[in-house]
Amino acid sequence: MKANATSTSRRSSADRRKPILYITLGAIALALVVTVAVLSRNPSVVPQSATEAHVASTIKVGQTAPPFAVSTTAGPFDLATAKTPVLLEVFATWCPHCQRETKIIDALYKRYGTRISIVAVSGSNLAGDGNSPASQADVIAFAQKFGVAYPIAFDPDLKVADAYMQSGFPTIVVIKANKTISYIGDGELAQSALETAIKAVL
Repeated sequence: MKANATSTSRRSSADRRKPILYITLGAIALALVVTVAVLSRNPSVVPQSATEAHVASTIKVGQTAPPFAVSTTAGPFDLATAKTPVLLEVFATWCPHCQRETKIIDALYKRYGTRISIVAVSGSNLAGDGNSPASQADVIAFAQKFGVAYPIAFDPDLKVADAYMQSGFPTIVVIKANKTISYIGDGELAQSALETAIKAVL
């Protein structure tokens, strides 16, 4: 009788522990789902490939380039008054692809900077840490950290990104002197591909 009572007691105790175990496992699973969701929204922790843009414009090669004017580190730039072809980059300071692309654009600026206008414009509302709001100071810090020599601008209203952004950061657009779009690309682009695009408008 004692053995049966003990066995029954053990089964009863085990039965009481099952709901607690299921609740605990469920809580752990929920915590993991929430963690993954938070990390996936934080680009400083999980950088996206050719990194997701907040908006994608509908511009196409051959169309007239949307007008824009920005204040850059080299002074004001207005597409409407540009006398040369233009290479425009829309970037995010937190984007690792944009960070690596600075070396390529710097090389292009040194080689073609007297024959074309090169300008990079911020296109994200997040700063380099992926959490703080974007700012002029953040863009300047980005330029200093990565040795950016070409003109770079902060666009607080993201108007340039709204007009030019493709599926990801960085987006690079080459515009002819007559203000028509000659080339559109996004993601990390090879120097050779961009040189070909530049030579086509010179």
